[in-house]
Amino acid sequence: MERMSLLGFGACTPDAEFRARLPFPASGINRDAIPAMLRRRSSQATQIAFSAATLACAQAGCSPASLPAVFASVAGEIQTTDQLCVELCKADAMLSPAAFHNSVQNTVAGYWSIAQQCTQAATALAAGYDTFAMALLEAWCQLACHGGELLLVCYDERWPDYLAPGQGQTPFACALVLAAERLPDALLQIGRPFFDASASSASATLININPILTAMPLLTQAAAGNQSSQTRLLIGTGWQVEVYDR
Repeated sequence: MERMSLLGFGACTPDAEFRARLPFPASGINRDAIPAMLRRRSSQATQIAFSAATLACAQAGCSPASLPAVFASVAGEIQTTDQLCVELCKADAMLSPAAFHNSVQNTVAGYWSIAQQCTQAATALAAGYDTFAMALLEAWCQLACHGGELLLVCYDERWPDYLAPGQGQTPFACALVLAAERLPDALLQIGRPFFDASASSASATLININPILTAMPLLTQAAAGNQSSQTRLLIGTGWQVEVYDR
């Protein structure tokens, strides 16, 4: 596969001030994107991931039930996991089975499959500061092997303040609907992500705010429309990707 096509994208952050400064459209949490039965027990991570994924599928004109998916997050359900760890430190610890159920890395993937009645394959991964780059590479590999279309969702909720002071304080999610090969109605054509040790890395400021924001150059390009025949974008710590006009 020479290139993959971006058919739609979505972004979500509940931080209105931060949202207003983004160079691409982003929404707050869309409660209607989350089924009522999940709404009360869902984390901020699940809510922002659902909101972004719903936007991407709508722009691409795809049914969520028909798409295999890749879900990626640096810290996953970090608020729930932190609460469990705090409880474990108590002499009379009482662990909630529901909290444990909701603390795993594939919580969002599982709830998305249930809510959308989607029986397609779903992958959950984490790769530190290169989580977005690795998720895009995973999407490339799956499309190159199986063809068709795929939903990629990257997200991180707000991290507990004391775990990594100064980092992870802005919750953010983005989603991309990607297709194998070059399609004429794509927003962008995207090449295979590649690593160049001699290249610059994504902005340390973006990584500290939220590592998923390394997707920002690609989202900005998608929103603006690619004006040049080929553009190289930084998407991680030495990871880059080339995008092309249609």
